[in-house]
Amino acid sequence: MDAISGEILLSVRLTDNNSVMFRFVWRPVIALSTFAISAAFAQSPTAAPSPSATPTREDLLNSLGSADVQAAIALIKSNFTNPDALNDMEMSRATLDGLLVRMPRGIILLPGKENTASVEGPVYAEIFEGHIGYLRLGALNSTNLKSVDRKLNDFASKKVDALIVDLRDSAASNDFEVAAEFAKRFCPKGKALFTLRNPAARQDRQFTSDRDPAFQGVIVILADRDTTGGAEALADVLRLYDKALIVGQTTAGRAVEYSDLPLPGGKILRVAIAEAVLPDGQSLFPDGVKPDLPVEMAMADKRQIFQASGEKGMAPFVYEAERPHLNEAALLAGTNPDVDAAETLRRNRGREKLPVRDPVLQRALDVVTSLEIYQKR
Repeated sequence: MDAISGEILLSVRLTDNNSVMFRFVWRPVIALSTFAISAAFAQSPTAAPSPSATPTREDLLNSLGSADVQAAIALIKSNFTNPDALNDMEMSRATLDGLLVRMPRGIILLPGKENTASVEGPVYAEIFEGHIGYLRLGALNSTNLKSVDRKLNDFASKKVDALIVDLRDSAASNDFEVAAEFAKRFCPKGKALFTLRNPAARQDRQFTSDRDPAFQGVIVILADRDTTGGAEALADVLRLYDKALIVGQTTAGRAVEYSDLPLPGGKILRVAIAEAVLPDGQSLFPDGVKPDLPVEMAMADKRQIFQASGEKGMAPFVYEAERPHLNEAALLAGTNPDVDAAETLRRNRGREKLPVRDPVLQRALDVVTSLEIYQKR
């Protein structure tokens, strides 16, 4: 019983041996006595238990102990119809294949040395509604860091008091030292940012903010599957210290430092050798950073918008053009522009593609506006 809340919940859980465990939660307002609970069970003695979901292959595999795994392999070798297919080479390949499948973010097999020259997203900035700064960081590199410093100075001169930091274009960001420099622009001085933990080398690298932040105000983070590596650590450390809300989708789950290990045949085995850990001990690998406000958006739409934003800005992809509404002239004419516009949209829907929108950025703007309204009360 919880002495503070005074509540006892009734829950049922199946243990490993399929026995049933009960836990009771007492709610004083709707409390049930022991007699009432017993009577409830007595009224339906023949009630059949609800069927459980069929376990998946992964569930079954994870439930096997060491003895079961070894016995299964021995039984396969001695009973399989084609024993030649289970030679040492095939068994070794099966082991490696299993590791690649079960640890897709931690172990990656590459055909050869990758071309490291990639198109890196630049920094993009815009101001919404006169006081909300939008800052798309792009790749977390030293060039973009200098650009971010200039944009933050510009925001300060224009009295920007809320900031939307877009990390959805940071796919090439795996330099944690530079990621820490980005974090220092927003996090309090003297605070531990994150630790890069390397168990094999028994050597950890801790990053701490050693400067005053360049921006202090409301911060909202935009993230998705393209938010990876150092950008993931940046997103969560801003949530930790600046109470920043994260809007969008779960990040890539690759907040790790990789080592590319050459194989004799020329291929490359990329292995995660260190992982980013927050000051509270939370690791971001392999589950990634989960958003506070989940918002779905097609990745193709996002990339199309980012490509066009350099010429059009982000506003056209957030705000809808105002439609004509019912007025006195329309009333006298017996027409309704609002209904006519909807009917025209319905007729044209099959002929022309609707413009793409950025619902993630729209939700972030809504959050900032809502906070502003609340604070003015």
